[in-house]
Amino acid sequence: MAFNPLKIGKYTLDYPIIQGGMGLGISWDKLAGTVSLEGCLGVISSVGTGYYENTHFSKKNINTRPFDTENFYSKEALTAIVNNARKICGSKPLAMNILYAINDYERVIKDSCEAGVNIIITGAGLPTNMPEFTADYPDVALVPIVSSAKALKIICKRWTQRYNRLPDAIVVEGPLSGGHQGFTYEQCAMEEYQLENLIAPIKEEIKAWGDFPLIAAGGVWDHNDILKMMALGADGVQMGTRFIGTHECDAAQNFKEVLLKAHKEDIQLFKSPVGYPARGVRTNLIQMVEKREGPPIRCISNCVSPCHRGQEAKAVGYCIADSLSDAYMGKLETGLFFTGANGYKLNEIISVKELIVKLVHGEEN
Repeated sequence: MAFNPLKIGKYTLDYPIIQGGMGLGISWDKLAGTVSLEGCLGVISSVGTGYYENTHFSKKNINTRPFDTENFYSKEALTAIVNNARKICGSKPLAMNILYAINDYERVIKDSCEAGVNIIITGAGLPTNMPEFTADYPDVALVPIVSSAKALKIICKRWTQRYNRLPDAIVVEGPLSGGHQGFTYEQCAMEEYQLENLIAPIKEEIKAWGDFPLIAAGGVWDHNDILKMMALGADGVQMGTRFIGTHECDAAQNFKEVLLKAHKEDIQLFKSPVGYPARGVRTNLIQMVEKREGPPIRCISNCVSPCHRGQEAKAVGYCIADSLSDAYMGKLETGLFFTGANGYKLNEIISVKELIVKLVHGEEN
């Protein structure tokens, strides 16, 4: 089966595949730029840009970690990442993933538009005011991530009432994705919240508002999974973990090695300072936290509002910003290595071009 192109707002992808935005630093310029070049949608993560190029763009550091929100997130670094991605993909569509839970959502969304991204994807909360911050950039497509028909209804109602606008597409993310989940621990295991059971009711909700693409995410691994999601009514898919297994992925080689060595039972849900369950590999950090021997916690970066300036980090036993940045840099002792539930299937590092051929035409090709 040949996949049809996917239209998101004014932009058309050759293939209906979106590379998930992975922070901190896992999907920056090299990965996102190359994915867009090859006809899918490359997605830059806006999280922790102060770490880009060894914190070169961070104006103030404490023990080599960017100090406070202004430095953990760097506009100069974000702009450099977009510009470097553009050197790879040219004028092809390029997206930015921006968490709604960050402390400076408005600033990051405006900076991303100014830097020249075409599409903005937002999860980790209900972005009911998202169009307000892109009013000066009407061509930028807006794509919220939802996990229920109710969430989509709230977004569509607010957007139409306040901004006379609907989403240009939505990502429906099930509980097999890597990183933070939009579900409770209990819901992650319940049948009704699995991705294949979310698509139909959310598709019905879309019909009540108009017509825009539904992109399925969370546990999508190969060509057959894409076909399955399409058969259930999805117009495209988003895949994160599979793209970690590429030469172009911006993560350190050690990060990729953690996934290559992981077994199915190593991939678990953990408590996170952000307040949502998070999925990753059970490595040394998690073992230390379980023994209450985790690294010292001091809120240096002030990265996400739900953490309440380190209060939740101390309750959980680790700092999310420090742990994700350590993983990005390949520090095996203290890194938090996010992965989707199928990350244990990763068994080789290939090029983005090779991966997309496999996804579009099947693993045997």
